[in-house]
Amino acid sequence: MTFFTLANQAQNPGLLGNPFVMIFLMIVMFYFLLIRPQKKQRQEQEARIAALSKGDKVTTIGGMHAIVHHISKETVTLKISEGVFVPYNKSAIATVDKGNKSTESASEDDQKES
Repeated sequence: MTFFTLANQAQNPGLLGNPFVMIFLMIVMFYFLLIRPQKKQRQEQEARIAALSKGDKVTTIGGMHAIVHHISKETVTLKISEGVFVPYNKSAIATVDKGNKSTESASEDDQKES
């Protein structure tokens, strides 16, 4: 009798023993652990690039630190140093630092008060 009971349990493993349920659970896990965070990061990066303005400090994907000099539809001209301007695709911008604008506006306010 115990042999038949064990054979019956092996044939009916339950809900989580079903291969289709396990595959579905793996797909759901991949979505929430991998796909969704990457999609959110990509949207945030696209928003930062769309909000680029002249004078922003940026870092390229190659590690170059520069200041935005000119913005066109697909490219950005970056000022690396005095008299050195390099065009980059917008997709090559890794980070954008808007903090440069606040220090400039603070110094402009100080000059206006004097």
